[in-house]
Amino acid sequence: MVTSYFQRIIDPIGRTSGNFGVLMNARIDIGWNERVAPSRAKLFHEEPEAGKLHIAAMVARGLFGAYLLAAMVLSPTCAIAQNAGVHDQGANAGEDFFRPPANLFQILNEYKTAPGSGSTKGSIANVTTDTFNLRYDHSLDLAPRWILALRSDLPLLAKNPISSSNPDGNYLYGVGDVDVQAAIIHNLSPRWAVGFGARLITPTGGDTLGSGKWQIMPIVGARYALWEINSSSYFEPMVRYDVSFAGDPIKKNISNLQFAPTFNLGLPDRWFVTLYPSADIRVNLGDPITGQTGRLFLPLDVRVGRKLSDNAALSFELGVPLIKDYPVYNIKTQVRLNVTY
Repeated sequence: MVTSYFQRIIDPIGRTSGNFGVLMNARIDIGWNERVAPSRAKLFHEEPEAGKLHIAAMVARGLFGAYLLAAMVLSPTCAIAQNAGVHDQGANAGEDFFRPPANLFQILNEYKTAPGSGSTKGSIANVTTDTFNLRYDHSLDLAPRWILALRSDLPLLAKNPISSSNPDGNYLYGVGDVDVQAAIIHNLSPRWAVGFGARLITPTGGDTLGSGKWQIMPIVGARYALWEINSSSYFEPMVRYDVSFAGDPIKKNISNLQFAPTFNLGLPDRWFVTLYPSADIRVNLGDPITGQTGRLFLPLDVRVGRKLSDNAALSFELGVPLIKDYPVYNIKTQVRLNVTY
């Protein structure tokens, strides 16, 4: 049943149908049942067939989460422990921006809630977004110590915004805002690297599943290897500026600074912990969004993962706000699987 939905998720014109929320949503549900219980009750009452599919979705999510956890904990490690210590675990499985593999395929599942417009004017409601993102990266050696890193993302969304066209806040399904990115990386030395680039975000999600705006995001950052700890540890500060330049004139203009003071700590047995792996620290310079009282969003953002092999890594990320004057999200969880080749 779930497989048939995956096959139906994109119709010939690029829009989606079916119940995309069933797709492999492995996450920690913090207060989730309380938030969605009323809408679930309505769904089961008005659409019994959809209710059955939600049951299948819940079962599939549970099984997928259990599988990921088992893979992280129980995969064989004896040979690795005998042949490589923590100082030998510097190979990148797609987590390090400044050490891009030749090819990367990533499956990411994100669960996020954020303030949104309520059913009455001036009211605020929680909007839930489930994202199933397919990512492909490719890197090219331009010259000694120079690398061109290319990236593309295809987000598939399930979202329940309240609007004039969706007054009941039902879940909508479809393709979100697709993006492409290019970055130039220069390795100054084995310890130091710098890079810059830009990401182009297209308004393929329309007014309901996307921003409705064309966006450009310049990126600049640096890498400092922490050999004093081990070859898998590093510090990577990065700054991005997300700004809209065209699109729906009714939609709010986007202009915000994004920071990621990324610190990665390599642990024994191919585990790692990363602080601020995503550029979630934000300063809003553009139009205010729903629920905004100031310009700063400062979360606690942590990722824990494990390299399953030299070519695969599995990780879980959790973000919770510390300062939410600019409310990017109430909570964010991500599960990602990276495969390099």
